[in-house]
Amino acid sequence: MWLAIGLSLLLVFGLWVLTDQTIRGTMEASAEDAVDVDLAGLVDIYASVGQEELQSRIGDRLAITPADGSAPHYLLADDAGRRIAGDIANWPRLDPSVSESGRIRIGENTPAFARATQLGPDLRLLVARETGDSGPLLQRVALVFLIGGAVFVVLVGVFGRLAAARLHRRINLVNEAFRSPGGDSLASIERKHGSDEIDELAAHSAAALGRVRRLMEAYRDSSDQVAHEIRTPLMHLDGRLVRALAANPQPEVAERLVEARAEIRRLVGILESLLDIAASKARQGDRLGLEQLDLSAMVSRICDLYADSAEESGHSFEWRVEPDIWIAAEETQLSRLVTNLLDNAFKYVPEDGLVRLTLDPGPVLVVQDDGPGIPAEDRERVFERFYRGNGDKSGQPGSGLGLALARAIAERHGLQLTLEDSDAGAMFQLAKGEMR
Repeated sequence: MWLAIGLSLLLVFGLWVLTDQTIRGTMEASAEDAVDVDLAGLVDIYASVGQEELQSRIGDRLAITPADGSAPHYLLADDAGRRIAGDIANWPRLDPSVSESGRIRIGENTPAFARATQLGPDLRLLVARETGDSGPLLQRVALVFLIGGAVFVVLVGVFGRLAAARLHRRINLVNEAFRSPGGDSLASIERKHGSDEIDELAAHSAAALGRVRRLMEAYRDSSDQVAHEIRTPLMHLDGRLVRALAANPQPEVAERLVEARAEIRRLVGILESLLDIAASKARQGDRLGLEQLDLSAMVSRICDLYADSAEESGHSFEWRVEPDIWIAAEETQLSRLVTNLLDNAFKYVPEDGLVRLTLDPGPVLVVQDDGPGIPAEDRERVFERFYRGNGDKSGQPGSGLGLALARAIAERHGLQLTLEDSDAGAMFQLAKGEMR
């Protein structure tokens, strides 16, 4: 809008300059034409009836004031420049032998256009016409441009603001459809059938979002079906193992049956984690379902629960949570992220070890421990699926999906989960990132 106003001001100023110069040039050209016509007439009078009649006609013309205000001035002089008739006192520097013309001044301050001509061996004539009376006209023109230009600029600003607001509403409708693909905005842009570029963009956006929505529905259907087809047989197998244990088998057989049940639960957990990771990555940047969450209250509740567990496991657990930190999130997913980080810390920290959690505005969540830490070459790999690093060497149970799921949940909420440098142990940081 401001660019349009600036261009409008520049346009009005340019038109005023052009009009001013045109008026000045037209009036000067009019004065030159008037001088030439007047001079030709006087020359004809001299040629027809002589010098006395010419002097009489010059006197008559000086006695009349023209309606346009451009008063004529004359000088009839001998060859030495001495005045015979007219109101111009001195002969200007114009050569009458070549009918020279130019700008002169009448009196002290009145500009005029003049032309001189030689009438005879001892007689010359100068005709002049004032050109300095265009000032009032130019002032009125300038005033008209000032008032009209101000009105024009105001109208451009008003209509530009209205057009910008309308464009903003239309673009925001498309953006809202992308932010909430399942909301009413998508239905609104699907109903648009205009012919300009914005409507074309809305139509393409609606088509793209429709395809994405169909793909997501197909993905969810396929995921649910796969999960059902895998989970159901495993649960049936687990039921058979329970019945086998109920038959009081031999101790060695019972031990193997218990191990088999644990493996079934591990496989089900892996399946659910993989589905959760895929779902979180698929919804990355999608704000649908996010609500304002008191992150401070949620983290405090989780810390209270882990405080009791820390006492039982012989760990030290400290936390500091700043109050009233809010974020747009799904509480169940974000609580799972925090618990995964704490579970990971308590799993690898030996007894008497320390786990510390802090939450600061931003939000910035840090989970730090004084355990064995993670080698520098493994700092990014720990977020990969099924990568366990020291977990394989230490014999700790797990599937290597906890941190992968935590990062997927973080990215779904526009957060960044990173492993930072630490003097001892490992330090995971969850901070605000960009919604992608």
